Amino acid sequence: MIEASKNEKALSNLEALCRGELAAVETYNTALSSASLGSFRPQLIQCQRSHQNRVHLLGWRIHLLGGTPPESSGAWGVFAKAVEGAATVIGEKAAISTLEEGEDHGLNQYRTRLAELDADTQDFIRARVLPAQTETHGIARALKLGMSRSPANA
Repeated sequence: MIEASKNEKALSNLEALCRGELAAVETYNTALSSASLGSFRPQLIQCQRSHQNRVHLLGWRIHLLGGTPPESSGAWGVFAKAVEGAATVIGEKAAISTLEEGEDHGLNQYRTRLAELDADTQDFIRARVLPAQTETHGIARALKLGMSRSPANA
């Protein structure tokens, strides 16, 4: 009974992380469709593909534990709309800042939920998922910092 409860807790946390990754994919798709963010296209594509890969990795792990991966981001999808609105109304600086905040939130979610996972899933997240999240967070952060240092954005 304890093992089943642990498995349910791990699945619940993995599903939440997967929904966050689905939202990130949606967010980057929205950012890529924004003309104002065109100069950042290579970095945005890199991040979008990384998040898509994490959706597949987390989905595989969820299946392995006997669950069914989520098909939509649920409430997280609202975040994608924030990026679209920021890019359209406020401009590229606000959109990039929103992307960086989303990456920061994702990183914090992985770190927070890690303790709620079984040992094998913790190892999986540490080895396959967390490094990729750290990388996309770094990309978004570098874009944000680069914009704040740019004379055009001063």
